[in-house]
Amino acid sequence: MKILEVKNLNVEINGIHILNDINFEVERGEILAIIGPNGAGKTILLKSLLGLIDYQGEIKWNKIYGEKIKIGYVPQRMDIETDIPLSVEEFLNLSGDSSKQKIKEAIKAVQLDEKILKSGFGEISIGQRQRILVAWAILGNPQVLLFDEPTADIDIAGQESIYKMLHKLHRDLNLSIILISHDLNVVFRYAHKAICLNRKKICEGSPKEILNTENLLELYGGEKAFYHHDHHH
Repeated sequence: MKILEVKNLNVEINGIHILNDINFEVERGEILAIIGPNGAGKTILLKSLLGLIDYQGEIKWNKIYGEKIKIGYVPQRMDIETDIPLSVEEFLNLSGDSSKQKIKEAIKAVQLDEKILKSGFGEISIGQRQRILVAWAILGNPQVLLFDEPTADIDIAGQESIYKMLHKLHRDLNLSIILISHDLNVVFRYAHKAICLNRKKICEGSPKEILNTENLLELYGGEKAFYHHDHHH
């Protein structure tokens, strides 16, 4: 079942074409990775899907069992001051979808100890903060999660554990996931489908089919393409 259909999507900001004629679909339960260099329009694409910016073309979220789809969004980083006197529990209460029990379940789902609920934002690590954002996103019982570089500021070990957690959420909550990632190893391991984006769609398909030297050269230039080529041969 298709949950998302995007047709002839174009975005122009201040007279500059950011996205040009983008077309793709997402099936229910699918993990779609969006890859591409900085400035390729990846975050703009997610914001278009969320209806946060103006666009031309069609973005159609299909209903599930006659109900409008609920979407959770996890930004790259938290846009609130970390030294505000707010505990993790108080922050999650602001979501509006939160009984005490639901908050505890969300914390467990993102593999944190519920003791963290009493901690202030300034006391927790960047990796923990990112998991709290994921907990916030799943409190509304979404069917779809959108992630904008969920491990941008996190060390390698922390990145690995975050992606394992996302994979478990995908399975346990029967989610569809659209994520932006720079890590081609993650894309290979977890994504069912990938889109190569650099203002236009350069390639689309399963990672094994499309993440070859030719496509990566076109997308990134030499460095990543040959890294990938060496890594898998």
